[in-house]
Amino acid sequence: MSEDVCDNAAESRFELAVEGHLAVADYKLDGKVITFTHTEVPPALGGQGVGSRLIKGALEQVRARGLKVAAKCDFVAGYLGKHKEYGDLIA
Repeated sequence: MSEDVCDNAAESRFELAVEGHLAVADYKLDGKVITFTHTEVPPALGGQGVGSRLIKGALEQVRARGLKVAAKCDFVAGYLGKHKEYGDLIA
């Protein structure tokens, strides 16, 4: 699942391509803290868990890089609230 999520550092966003559509999670990186600012899933993919797949994959990469997370995006904040296994990443 997370292997499908790629970090497009040039655009400061994680991306997940599904069925010809692109879901994105925008971020700002400041030192060792990554702040998620916005998540967008195309309407055609709504309700299919694509946003959750995107954030799970992004958080796995964040963990592997030794970064901490600040969630300014409601979707990411909600995901972190439901998935306590990522609590150690919260800045």
